[in-house]
Amino acid sequence: MTEISVLFFYNKTGDFMKIYIDLILLLNFLFDFILLLAVSITLKRNIKIIRLILGSLIGSLSILILFISINNIELFIFKIIISIIMTIITFRYKNIKYTIKNLLYLYMISIILGGFLYMLNIEFSYKKEGIIFYHNGLSINFVLLIIISPIILYLYIKQTKELKNSYSYYHKIDIYYKDKIIKLNSYLDTGNRLKDPYMGLPIIVINKNYIEEKEMDNYILVPMDTISDHSLLKCIKPDKINIDGKEIKKNVLIGLSPKKIQMEGIDCIIGQTILEE
Repeated sequence: MTEISVLFFYNKTGDFMKIYIDLILLLNFLFDFILLLAVSITLKRNIKIIRLILGSLIGSLSILILFISINNIELFIFKIIISIIMTIITFRYKNIKYTIKNLLYLYMISIILGGFLYMLNIEFSYKKEGIIFYHNGLSINFVLLIIISPIILYLYIKQTKELKNSYSYYHKIDIYYKDKIIKLNSYLDTGNRLKDPYMGLPIIVINKNYIEEKEMDNYILVPMDTISDHSLLKCIKPDKINIDGKEIKKNVLIGLSPKKIQMEGIDCIIGQTILEE
């Protein structure tokens, strides 16, 4: 560090402190670059690296406003303006909806990363003596933060995509049978083509405990093959079926699975043909 990059000032307690401006600018540039890159990956924006660098540079230079005497409201407004400029420079302006979405994801990812880093800082900054914890005044090394930040955001983006892909197969289903309504959580099995061999009706498989045998006036037996065995599935015809609040017009059958469906939070399995109108 060169002495020209150093600022001296007194903090609130009256202690004399020294800050390296170029270190602050570098750290803020790296964090802004990581955040903008995460937004680009999450929203699948096809942008050039030079735009990422320019946007990050604008964000890092904004830290200099902290050395100017302004009130909190002015500082807040300034930060909002800078984030808008960062977003437009990095991702271009196409329309207001496009820009707002980029901006919102920049804020959300910033909050998520900031929350993780704050938690880590708190965890590493406390010492334990017996059953007593106390703060030792230390923070995580900045170099470690730079290393950890991309890992945190990578795991966040990866988990978000997995959740999005997984939960798109989950549906709420209401089965109307006689005088009862059975509300279940269903999973869409795209490979499930189970139909009864007589009328060719698709079958929704549910756990058998939802309908007692004494409630079944008429049922048909449908052969069902699984990986482990071959069995006969008891099937009934419901009065009506709603999936995600929408009534299914086509005729379907309800099959009572002799074995409990081994999926967390799932009560029944539906096939792709049931959703095809």
